[in-house]
Amino acid sequence: MSKISLSHLSRGALFLAFLEASLAGFGGVLPAARRVLVDGRKWLTQDEFNELFALCQAMPGANITNLSFLFGARARGWSGAVATVAGLLGVPVVLVVVFTGLYARYGALVPVRHALAGLGAAAAGLLLGAAGRIALPNLRRGWRDVLVVALVFALAGLVRWPMIWVMALSVPLALVLAARAVRP
Repeated sequence: MSKISLSHLSRGALFLAFLEASLAGFGGVLPAARRVLVDGRKWLTQDEFNELFALCQAMPGANITNLSFLFGARARGWSGAVATVAGLLGVPVVLVVVFTGLYARYGALVPVRHALAGLGAAAAGLLLGAAGRIALPNLRRGWRDVLVVALVFALAGLVRWPMIWVMALSVPLALVLAARAVRP
């Protein structure tokens, strides 16, 4: 995965990195995790992050939880995986329990509904920004990658095919295009 050795990272550092991402990631942790791992701590390059995230999308479960688990396991084995998942999920689980109680009591109030609509818009903006930063390196590589990105976007985003069918079509196409690109 990473060209940078991650074995020097302590379990505490892993925990704190994913805790930071989880606390900064209201409405979606992926943009915050990318910022922490790529921009902040420089533990991964953008391409490495994209590769790890692509793998996590092919696995069942929540993408960001898969990403934290795989990253932690890569850095420190099973104890690193536990540290990253605990950092990612610990405080948010407590907050969800508290907010659920507050929403049950106050959720019908008009100001609360308006505040939640605003939070939804902010979360959508963060997700679009992260999607652009993730897609940009792929769009700069050449027409083959642009074709695959466009196909995946069209099938998953517009046609709403199940991801397994999108992958069944796009992965072989990407492999064929990559093989043709490296032929002399």
